[in-house]
Order: sequence, then structure tokens, then C-alpha cells
Amino acid sequence: MKCPRCGEYTPGCACISEEKITSTKGVIAKLRIEKAGRGGKSVTVVYDLPHDSEYLKDLTKNLKNQLGTGGTFKNESYTIEIQGDHRSRIRDILSKLGFSVKG
Repeated sequence: MKCPRCGEYTPGCACISEEKITSTKGVIAKLRIEKAGRGGKSVTVVYDLPHDSEYLKDLTKNLKNQLGTGGTFKNESYTIEIQGDHRSRIRDILSKLGFSVKG
């Protein structure tokens, strides 16, 4: 899929990485659980997020503080990993912030 602004394919698009989040309205965040390669421990992954590193770092910190658990932001894939199965609580938090949530 090509970017309508610069013509590059979306994963490497410079326009997307330069955009700053002003509104989360219409943004769909997706949730999944991963266990593979983690010693049997569950991790909740939030993905398909806008490509704004600073906003996502702040969002990760906010989620970790509200959930009282560890986690990380993966800059290369623009995903947030939160330790444990917290899908229902993350869904509530993201909904209050204006995201549409699937998963």
C-alpha cells in the first residue's frame, strides 16, 4: 500500500513517522496475547498504533503506571508490550483516551 502523500510504501513512509498525534479519534488499536519465546509468561501486545515515538513512549509509561506492571515500547515495530494478560483493563484505558480498540 502506498502513501498518498509521498508515494512510498507505508512501512517505510517518511510522512507517517513525521506526523504528530493531535487526536486519537478514529485510530484503531489492536490487542493480542503472546506467550511464545517468553518462558510461558503472557505479554499483552498493543499494535497498529500511529507512528509517533514520543506519544507512544508517553502512552507506554501511562499504561504501566495505571496497571502497576512492567512493559516496553518497541520502536522498530511501533508496538507496546505490557507484562501479563491485561486486555480488558488496557481496552478500558485506551477507550477513555479516544482509541477504538479491537482484540
